Amino acid sequence: MSKVAAFLTKEEEEEIISAIRIAEKNTSGEIRIHMEASSKKNHYERALEVFQLLEMHKTKDANAVLIYVAVDDKKFVICGDTGINNVVPKEFWDTTKDVMQNHFKTGNFKQGIVDGILKAGEELQNHFPYQTDDENELSNEISKG
Repeated sequence: MSKVAAFLTKEEEEEIISAIRIAEKNTSGEIRIHMEASSKKNHYERALEVFQLLEMHKTKDANAVLIYVAVDDKKFVICGDTGINNVVPKEFWDTTKDVMQNHFKTGNFKQGIVDGILKAGEELQNHFPYQTDDENELSNEISKG
């Protein structure tokens, strides 16, 4: 079994998907998780590449957020589209990263990801509240590469 497949249990993956649904319930924003073993590229550059590959840049309000995890490299990146980056406070991504990193340091990867999702969802809700005509534009499933 690969390290990516063993990183989270099926139950933990379901909890993460549930957190995405909860976070997206009150916002038009979209959140995705992508996990892969490692990257030969700079992790931020790779996250931006995955953002494009997952077509996250095509949301109606440019308000998608990607949490990218390189399991073997022990690195993660949070990146948002231009719509969200233009309105969130400058320190927002750092505070979200800190919340996740505190859990990761103790080996609680699932909870770190869940808390990162919920924190991103709160910020998305502040700037992109749910509208009656909103559609789930992106899959909630965890992407793996």
